[in-house]
This record gives sequence, structure tokens and C-alpha cells, in this order.
Amino acid sequence: MKKPSFGRKVKENQINIKSVLITDGVHPILLKGFEQLGFICDYYPQISLSDVKAIIHQYDGIIINSKITVDKDFLDKAVQLKFIGRLGSGMEIINQPYARKKGVAVFSAPEGNCNAVAEHTLGMLLAFANNFRKGDGEVRQMIWRREANRGFEIMGKTVGIIGFGHTGSHFAKKLAGLGVNVLAYDKYKSQGYALDYGFVKETIPEEIFEKADIVSLHLPLNPENKHLADYSWMQQFKKSIVLINTSRGNVIPTEDLIRGLEKGIIRGACLDVFENEKPNTFSVAEKVLFNRLYEFDNVILTPHVAGWTIQSLERLAAVLLMKITDFLNETQPFLK
Repeated sequence: MKKPSFGRKVKENQINIKSVLITDGVHPILLKGFEQLGFICDYYPQISLSDVKAIIHQYDGIIINSKITVDKDFLDKAVQLKFIGRLGSGMEIINQPYARKKGVAVFSAPEGNCNAVAEHTLGMLLAFANNFRKGDGEVRQMIWRREANRGFEIMGKTVGIIGFGHTGSHFAKKLAGLGVNVLAYDKYKSQGYALDYGFVKETIPEEIFEKADIVSLHLPLNPENKHLADYSWMQQFKKSIVLINTSRGNVIPTEDLIRGLEKGIIRGACLDVFENEKPNTFSVAEKVLFNRLYEFDNVILTPHVAGWTIQSLERLAAVLLMKITDFLNETQPFLK
């Protein structure tokens, strides 16, 4: 198949026309919105990082998802870039300090998919508690085992939410009517962050270690959170917990999680994110490691789709468009 030609779809006499490069699938409202702002939109959802780097010098703006890493080298090539829009919340893929130094504004859209992530998190928990995965597989094989698939109710359980930003707080909302005790910890927020959630108690890690039956991680990936939930962290819990991660895979070391599951420290795990999310790049050691993880019946796995809904596709576009429009309206010389 002939390789597509990437680059600005602008004629020579339109050299001053503003242009934005969109590198992933987006809702049409984002394209329409940029066009109404006077932008030429180059929409290349299948473009590779190397191809983006080769043409980024031509663009005033770029919209990215997780496949595009904006590091120092990238920003040095982006000589006329004014803004970066991130479809989602994970900002570890952008060198934000260097972007600020280069005068490039950076926008994310956690408001756009936080509800989707919260619903997915609750869905995984309920599926685990009620043995949906095992029961479904058995019924399809005409195996009828009611007692072996007896679940447990989450009412009366204590749920620890670590990270109470957009997704963590929305997960708490989903738990509001389920009769659970909710403990929240967020080291990045000032005291009082959960005041609007009367059923949520702000606490310290030690209380979550002591009381939690279920722990859900909603953390950004940064140096202090990488491998935060390691085996020594798991050992601090007084109960065998259900561990849920819909944030970033590198928060939990896979090998440590397997050890926790084997030792019974972790009662079960619900994972939407992984240390390596490209199975075709697995090393021999990673293949062995992940195959061990896949063997556990008390683990539910999904392919990083917690924030990936029909509705979030539109909300992400709408949030980014609003933020970038406000930025452009405040930057009048750029609009002229």
C-alpha cells in the first residue's frame, strides 16, 4: 500500500493560514470547531510519531493522544507551535516544563472522560464481586454451578480511593448509593477536597491500609507514583484487598502484583492499564510475566478502555475545543 503523504494541506499563497495537526481519531465537532476558528485541519489519525516529528514544524497547534510523545526533541522541531491539546488526562507524555519554556500552551481534557472511567471502575468491581467472568464462561459451556459462583455484596465494605481528582471523585459519586464506606487520600490536594461529598472521609494512607476492603487507584504517572503500589505497599494492608487500577499501568509493578495474588495479600485485581500495553512488543520475559497474570481467575482485565466510550469521544473534543478557544481569544495577536 502506498504510504500517505503527510503535511499541511495549504497552498503557497495561504502560508499565513493557521494550521492544526490532529493525530488521533476525534469527534467531528473538534474539526468543525477549528475550521470555524479559521484553522486548516490536517486530520491524520493513523500517523506515526516519526511522521509527526518530520512535519511538526509546519503547525501552529497539535492534538494528540497517547501514541505521541512530546519530549524536548519534539518541541525543538515544533518551531511555530502555539498549543498542544491532549485527548484525555495523562500528561506524562508531554514535557510540560520545556513546553512552557518554549512558550507552548498545553491543554488536557480530564473532564471529558472522567465519568466514563468512573463507570468502568464500578463495572469492573461489580463484575469481580459477582463472578461475572467465570459464570459467563461456564454457562457458555453448559456448566451450571450456582454455589461455586456465589458472589459477595459491596454494601458495608470500605473502599479506599487513592487520588481524588476528576476520576477518583467521580468514582466516589458512583458509590454514593451503594452503602459503602469511602476513604479518600490525595496528597496533591489541600484539606477539604472532599467536603462536597458528605459520605467521603478524607484520610491518610495508614487508615486505608487498616480498614480498606477495596482500593481503587486514580493517580497520575510521575516519578513519585511510578511503582507506588509495589509488594511492600501491598503488605501494609490489614485485609486481603481487591485492587483496581484504571489510572496508569506503571503505578503497579506487574511482578509484585502477581506475588501479591499468589500470597493472598491481594484478593483479586481489576486492571484496565498495564506496564506494557503493546503485546506485540513484549520481550520474552514480559511474555512469561503477563502469561502468569492471565492465569489468575480472580483478575479482570480490559485493554485501557475505561475512558473510551461513545460519549467521552465527544466530551473530550468539546472540552479541548473550549479550552483552546478561550486561549486563542486571550491571544489576540495570534488570531490576526
